[in-house]
Amino acid sequence: MGEQTAFVDIPAGDRRKADIAVVRDALGVGVAVGLSGFAFGVTSAGSGLTVLQTCALSLLVFTGASQFALVGALAAGGNPLTAAAGAFFLGVRNAFYGLRLSQLLALPRAVRPFAAQWVIDETTAVALAQKGRRSVRIGFAVTGLSLYVLWNLTTLLGALGAEAIGDTDAWGLDAAGPAVFLALLAPMLKSGTERAVAGLAVLLGLGLLPVLPAGVPVLAAALAAPVVLWAEGRRQGRRGER
Repeated sequence: MGEQTAFVDIPAGDRRKADIAVVRDALGVGVAVGLSGFAFGVTSAGSGLTVLQTCALSLLVFTGASQFALVGALAAGGNPLTAAAGAFFLGVRNAFYGLRLSQLLALPRAVRPFAAQWVIDETTAVALAQKGRRSVRIGFAVTGLSLYVLWNLTTLLGALGAEAIGDTDAWGLDAAGPAVFLALLAPMLKSGTERAVAGLAVLLGLGLLPVLPAGVPVLAAALAAPVVLWAEGRRQGRRGER
């Protein structure tokens, strides 16, 4: 009721301008990130997966970082179980996104299972940047729809065109997904603790890459969060004792 009342005082013209701005921003993110699905399709096909398996990953998993982690580990000769575990732990973050978005979106129960498929980094970033439930819902829906459609379309095109491209490693397309993910993540690292977690995760992931099997460094990088939080807790505890 409070949300509806707030919009009563807003002129229809201003509300329309606000909606257009949200749609524009959401489409910008959806199109920009959706195009990198081509890189995933090529990389996945290059790792040995069939076109059907590649498309199934995008249709059902639909979380770019996890998908790239999985096919990247497989391409490096990693154990399928280890590769799947690394992809799973990367995808767990979406569950935490969902806890926050469920409060902001306040969707009917019948819609929530379908909306859960679109709870990813990009939709969360766009939704959290909005003010008011109406804008949050528009941003989430437009980003999710545009990205889902374009990501799956370009995945198919990439998988089909992998043979024409030739050596996918020479093109460095496997780095496109992580690069997009980092570009979205970097502006969200505002506190010192968040930056410390990200920095330690990078050090663990890159440092252990030469000595551990493919896929395992991703799991080890997940230890950055509890380590930094433990150190932060001890530091604050010492301050309290003074």
